[in-house]
Amino acid sequence: MEAAVTTCYRHPSYETYVSCTRCERFICPACMREAAVGHHCVECVKEGQRSVRQARTVFGGAVARSAVPLVTYVLMGLNIAAYLGELIRPGIIDRFAMLGAGLTGPDGGQYVYEAGDFPGFEVVGVVGGEWYRLLTGAFLHLPPDGSSFGPLPFGVLHILFNMYALWNLGRVVEEQLGRARYLALYLLSALGGSVLVYLIAPSEGTVGASGAIFGLGAAFYVINRRLGRDMRAVNRFMAGFLIWMLISAGFASWQGHLGGLLTGGIVTVAYAYAPAKRRTTVQAAAGVVVFAVLVLLVVLKTSALTG
Repeated sequence: MEAAVTTCYRHPSYETYVSCTRCERFICPACMREAAVGHHCVECVKEGQRSVRQARTVFGGAVARSAVPLVTYVLMGLNIAAYLGELIRPGIIDRFAMLGAGLTGPDGGQYVYEAGDFPGFEVVGVVGGEWYRLLTGAFLHLPPDGSSFGPLPFGVLHILFNMYALWNLGRVVEEQLGRARYLALYLLSALGGSVLVYLIAPSEGTVGASGAIFGLGAAFYVINRRLGRDMRAVNRFMAGFLIWMLISAGFASWQGHLGGLLTGGIVTVAYAYAPAKRRTTVQAAAGVVVFAVLVLLVVLKTSALTG
């Protein structure tokens, strides 16, 4: 009597006599996955991968299977793409840069904001409801010709310096925090820098990723302290960061630097010292609270400006 013909459960036209050592379904060579004993089918391999707990860092971030700092690459790409866009259409800077307050004249024209009472002129905040400027300005940089917009005369050095700093800091911070936490930190730091500019110097137009990068610098410091590493080199790094902020105060937005630094430090402290059992909840709540406080500060400042 002939034995019954057995076929692969995924490819019925393929005759086979090899079965999965877990579920015992027959599998063809295309469906075989080597195991410690025998072979497993595709579904059993997937089920096994789901049951394996993903490795996480001290801060709760998932350890990426690839060592590529994907978010850092994307952020650098966005900054560079925006810069190339500026070269083609210089008006992008005036349209999307961070500019807190302005004046609308009796003729409907837009004028630079100045503190004081100007009859017939109406004060508008972040410029007239264009709230996206609080973030878009952090992805723009001064053009090579050293445009008169903003306080920096560096031109192309502006983006080169910021991208170099982002590359060096971003890789380390992203690896420790994980992609989602790292992205939230970067955006909140950028927003925090813009908010402090708005609070202190509402008429100052600013561009650049410096606020977000100072936030990454603060995160780098907190991460190393939380991990118990030798802080001597880190302290020297932070001292250099702070000295640069003081030196650049004459030609750069120190308010944006300081705002990013403080925001990044606060967010990373919440990441680093959240209790392990409720870590994700506490970290997410901290991010929401920081965002809400920044929004509230913008609303209050706008109310004060517009009366």
